[in-house]
Amino acid sequence: MTNLLEQLREFTIVVADTGDIQAIETFTPRDATTNPSLITAAAQMPQYQAIVDDTLKQARAKLGKDASASDVATLAFDRLAVSFGLKILEIIPGRVSTEVDARLSYDTEATLEKARYLISEYEANGVSRDRILIKIASTWEGIKAAEILEKEGIHCNLTLLFGLHQAIACAEAGVTLISPFVGRILDWYKKETGKEYAPTEDPGVLSVTKIYNYYKKFGYKTEVMGASFRNIGEISELAGCDLLTISPKLLEQLQSTEAELPRKLDPEAAANMEIEKISIDKATFDKMHQDDKMAFEKLDEGIKGFTKALEALEELLKDRLARLEGEEKVCNAAVDIFRNYDLDGDGFITREEWAGTDVVFDAIDANHDGKITAEEMAAGLGSAVCLVEA
Repeated sequence: MTNLLEQLREFTIVVADTGDIQAIETFTPRDATTNPSLITAAAQMPQYQAIVDDTLKQARAKLGKDASASDVATLAFDRLAVSFGLKILEIIPGRVSTEVDARLSYDTEATLEKARYLISEYEANGVSRDRILIKIASTWEGIKAAEILEKEGIHCNLTLLFGLHQAIACAEAGVTLISPFVGRILDWYKKETGKEYAPTEDPGVLSVTKIYNYYKKFGYKTEVMGASFRNIGEISELAGCDLLTISPKLLEQLQSTEAELPRKLDPEAAANMEIEKISIDKATFDKMHQDDKMAFEKLDEGIKGFTKALEALEELLKDRLARLEGEEKVCNAAVDIFRNYDLDGDGFITREEWAGTDVVFDAIDANHDGKITAEEMAAGLGSAVCLVEA
């Protein structure tokens, strides 16, 4: 009997949810996805310090000696995302997703500008836009930006997707791929109801199954990529989904588990289902979004979480820039980041407070108790202490 990962690959494309190039080399996925919190984690690893330092030096040279550390860090983030993307593309045969600044999620024009810039950076390094997915939050404004980008041949991955209304709007906009968040939906329902859910009853699994069946019933070309998993039971229940993006920890569990894995999602079965077709305009989208408490709360929370992750990365980059430029003041970015996430000031960061990428939370949560202490934050982020001038 083969392991679950090998069986899953027979009918689902496996994507690595990590910025760790070594993990990608280990599990050899077709595609990979990154975001600020994944890059933050990778940037703290000794083997990637040269990439970070070179990117900061190039950003400083581009902007000049009089540019602020904040401006240099912002430019460096975009270039660092591309730098990691380029390294990943040397390993995988498929596509890498690169994320637009979450702070632009409700601004169509700004999202368009950032997406075009990221594509131009890849193309300047000899990479075709066919190998890049621009990752955008599934707000109405983000979906409208993606619709324009797709017509320009810039393919998009719509993330922070929690409701059918978001999925339908993406499909009608001709988006290449969506990433519905399985685990975060489960988190919301567990907190709301106090119940535990078996994989077959998991609200996140049921949501992605509904979206998948809707797409296949009505012949949409948009691909469905389940994301944000809490356990391999969720993954098994979505076997047959177009793509699944999975953290290294769960990839390892799948690889080390031998059991039968039947296909659960099938386009032919979906084509024969009785499903009502819904047409989405902005008014319908807004009403469905307001009526879906879970999707409304999780989208807002996710944008705030991705924004925090980006701000945390920018702080780390500013600190590293100061060290590179020989300044002499002591600062501790890990402490600042901890305070930013510890919303209630109780000395712990819960998964809900973190709101960033699950794989990074799991990596920092050393004792796996569902809470991050200040000590775990310092250790997990490489204890980002530097010397900066007063």
